[in-house]
Amino acid sequence: MALILLIDDSSFARNLAGKILKKAGHEIVEAEDGLKGLKALKTCSPDCIISDMLMPEMDGHKFLMALRATASDIPVIMLTADVQEKTRAICVELGALDVLYKPPREDALLAAVKQALGRRG
Repeated sequence: MALILLIDDSSFARNLAGKILKKAGHEIVEAEDGLKGLKALKTCSPDCIISDMLMPEMDGHKFLMALRATASDIPVIMLTADVQEKTRAICVELGALDVLYKPPREDALLAAVKQALGRRG
């Protein structure tokens, strides 16, 4: 189906989201933080990116800013445990397509990915 770059410093969170996405037929490339996510983009062309917000080295906000600075139109779905509306608003302002709360529900994650893939055509 689609190639998805999954960025999260938590191997548990990557495994959880990865299982959901693989079960739906998607291929996954994993990265442990935003810097490694940017490096992965040099060797793969994902159809969608799913990124955690709080990570060492480069957090989700900085990752989004760096990604958008490259003029990339890859849709990004952010994952966060932060339930503040301000956090959601900042992510959307930085170009995130959607913000899901951790741990993501299977139906919500798959719906967000479907929407993201629809945007890419």
